[in-house]
Amino acid sequence: MSLIVQKYGGSSLADIAKIKRVARRVAKVREQGEQVVVVVSAMGKTTDHLIEMAHRVSDQPDARELDRLLSTGEAISSTLLAMSLKKLGCPAISLSGAQAGIHTDSSYSRARILNIETGRIFREMSKGKVVIVAGFQGITRDMNIATLGRGGSDTTAVALAIGLKADMCQIYTDVEGIYTADPRLVPEAVKMEKVDYDEMLELASSGAKVMHARAVELGGIYGMPILVASSFSDRAGTIICREASFMENINKVRGIAHDTNVAKITVVRVPDQPGVAAAIFVPLAEAGISVDTIVQNASIENCTDLTFTVTRDDLPRAIEVTEKVTQRIGAERCVSAVGLAKISVVGTGMQSTPGYAAKMFRSMKDAEINIQMITTSEIKITCIISEGRVEDAVRVLHKEFGLARGE
Repeated sequence: MSLIVQKYGGSSLADIAKIKRVARRVAKVREQGEQVVVVVSAMGKTTDHLIEMAHRVSDQPDARELDRLLSTGEAISSTLLAMSLKKLGCPAISLSGAQAGIHTDSSYSRARILNIETGRIFREMSKGKVVIVAGFQGITRDMNIATLGRGGSDTTAVALAIGLKADMCQIYTDVEGIYTADPRLVPEAVKMEKVDYDEMLELASSGAKVMHARAVELGGIYGMPILVASSFSDRAGTIICREASFMENINKVRGIAHDTNVAKITVVRVPDQPGVAAAIFVPLAEAGISVDTIVQNASIENCTDLTFTVTRDDLPRAIEVTEKVTQRIGAERCVSAVGLAKISVVGTGMQSTPGYAAKMFRSMKDAEINIQMITTSEIKITCIISEGRVEDAVRVLHKEFGLARGE
């Protein structure tokens, strides 16, 4: 008997009819002789509604109280699914993240899983029950609830699959797998049968919203195969696994990703001396702010401009931290900008094969799309552009690199 961890997203659980549908799917897997642990997100737009209510009572909701509030969304969906399964004659029990033994650090709204005590889950499974775990949350050392950030239920599912030594983690959502680009923007986008962990991690971190980046990272570290498929059909999805790409593929590009949750900060006339970069980025890291693209201009008169990007959600806090640092290091000022997006081409082997960057830049030029910043890695080239041109850029690059059906 194999053990499978399944995760169902908010769109799959948006109303009672859909919850009952998921219950039938889970019961069917159980009837086939599989052991199943289910991780659930909150129903539909519940998390958004809870955030909205929190901001009605406070301009800056307390982080601890906000996480406790947001965790209730998954509590609702997990209990309703357990009730639905019991109605079908399938023994089930719902557990909060804390009851499931998920321990996190104290970084509210972006907590990381420290360890999972799996004893309770195994005890319930030994009684023949389907265990349903509220995703997106865990418990801190101080016995406070902390959430894992948007998409965190994916990370819950993969971490549980690893901790339980499951055979596979299955992520069910409203799309049928991983595509070469967002199929809502590019109807010709192709669903991939398999994708490598590293490529999927770059796609996820570059804006592909099908999978939480930290979930992919965990899967890659521990070699946990992850299926991404639709809960609304029985069509084959995409498997995220090791060595999914063939090195001898003529076209190294596997996908195009985009992200509009981008803001830019520039520190103007930074003294060009050792330790200045650390003086800027260490306080940002200590504030829990992730920095993405970084560009430093050439030094003129012993000063330089340093530009980096953060998410728009982090911009207010990032500005607050950076303004203090700007004064301390003797820089002239810091300025910010929104209305930006990043567009990335991703594929193993691009760096060792000449021409991919040139092809990307030429196609953007031909489409009259201005590039503001550029960053590269071994398997990714990313450009920061105007948000208003991001959809054009996705279509242009998808066509330029021949990723459509039949190309």
